Amino acid sequence: MSFQNRIVTVFGGTGFVGRQIVRELAQLGAQVKIATRVPERGYFLKPCGHIGQVVPVVCDYSSKESVRAAIQGSHWVINCIGILHEKKRGDFDRVHAGLPGTIAKACAKNGVGRFVHISALGIEKASSRYAISKKEGEKAVRSAFPKATILRPSVIFGPDDNFFNMFAGMAEILPFLPLIGGGETRFQPVYVGDVADAVVKSLTLPEESKENPLGKTYALGGPHVMSFREIYETLFRETGRRRALVALPWGIAKIQASFMEFLPNPPLTRDQVEQLKYDSIVPEGADTLDNLGITPTAADLILPRYLSRYRPGGRFGKARSA
Repeated sequence: MSFQNRIVTVFGGTGFVGRQIVRELAQLGAQVKIATRVPERGYFLKPCGHIGQVVPVVCDYSSKESVRAAIQGSHWVINCIGILHEKKRGDFDRVHAGLPGTIAKACAKNGVGRFVHISALGIEKASSRYAISKKEGEKAVRSAFPKATILRPSVIFGPDDNFFNMFAGMAEILPFLPLIGGGETRFQPVYVGDVADAVVKSLTLPEESKENPLGKTYALGGPHVMSFREIYETLFRETGRRRALVALPWGIAKIQASFMEFLPNPPLTRDQVEQLKYDSIVPEGADTLDNLGITPTAADLILPRYLSRYRPGGRFGKARSA
């Protein structure tokens, strides 16, 4: 299916995952509308396409009419809006449940051909407010737009991620790093480029396909499962900064997180501690990147490209054996 002359609205297009999606869509020739509360924040993406190809449009997420206006005239719609913590109680429900439902309903009313919604892996059994809101969002999307494709990525890594970069930054200034719950929580880190590829592939699935019919949910994970402890070991290897690891029981972690929550951009919240009790790995029998014809990219191929800046002496400093 050609992307030429196709109009695609991307919600959350200025975020870590969204901007990767916008770049790929522009390279394929699509006309991209970035629905954002502050259009100026999307101006940096304009050079990704020709003049007028990538256009940030103002959208008040709390207004159904504004959401509908952003979608109007679009062939396809992508939602990749998500938050890791709440600034005020109820933000998870508004962003992860209410907004996806509003977008899905607008897609149905405006005759949108394809809708791709990005959720999260590891929410099925989790009891955190984050997980509950994500599950409610999926239900709302399925109810309003049954043929929507839902993507559930594990921890997403890439040059601008907020996971490996955060812990590498902590290792620069702290003498030790916490192993919350003993560091046994498992992740299956997936490359941001693979997630963007999955979105693009989802848009091009044929209407009738026995292998990949519309309306499926895909679990996106990389080729390797890593425990929290193994993630730290990877950071030490790539940055040359070995730090002591201190096991932090769940209860103590929640107490510490209760104080961190008051920071403008908290590194840890009580809800995140609760979410860490559950693995974020691809379940057995799930549809995956392989089903979309995408070979998962190993973290070892990407992490050295951007974690090198955390080495003693900077990017061109010699990484010590960790």
